[in-house]
Amino acid sequence: MNAAFLAGVVAGYGIAVPVGAIAVLIAGLSARISLRVGAAAGLGAATADGLYALVAVAGGAAVAGAIAPIAEPLRWVGAVVLLGLAGWTTWGALRHRTVTERSERPTTPLRAYAGILGLTLLNPATVIYFAALVLGNGGAGGGVWFVVGAFLASASWQLLIAGGGSLIGRLLTGERGRLITALVSSAVIAVLAVVMLL
Repeated sequence: MNAAFLAGVVAGYGIAVPVGAIAVLIAGLSARISLRVGAAAGLGAATADGLYALVAVAGGAAVAGAIAPIAEPLRWVGAVVLLGLAGWTTWGALRHRTVTERSERPTTPLRAYAGILGLTLLNPATVIYFAALVLGNGGAGGGVWFVVGAFLASASWQLLIAGGGSLIGRLLTGERGRLITALVSSAVIAVLAVVMLL
């Protein structure tokens, strides 16, 4: 098997496996709405990881150096967006205590994909991580295979998270269960957003 592909797989799992706010969002979308929406959100995160791997392979140290000065503002924007999502989810859960089928499914797979893609792209540390790995492995030799490996690893992990969220959603299908999952999800996202700033 291609060494660059295997390096990409390891790098993809390395960036995707630590559970953060994005993973909680993906699991929450699957639990509260549907596996299709959660899977689309997961693929949005994997697409961002793949794009950052591509940028790292194409630009390496130059890209990492260009992003470093704006990393702090992007981190703040990401945290504010996450806090806003946590507040929105809490408000929606408390407002719709009696959830109907119509109010429960406002998020489409395409909107979930685009939203999570955008949020994940707000984390410039990912491109710096990939750039360091690419440069540490002697440059961009086999770069396409590295990108494919990173994307597939991230996608497989994000889909596992979405599947886990869907399983939780099936176990907690009542009104109280949906309220609890929404509130817990909001609290975890808010905590992770604050931790992101510390």
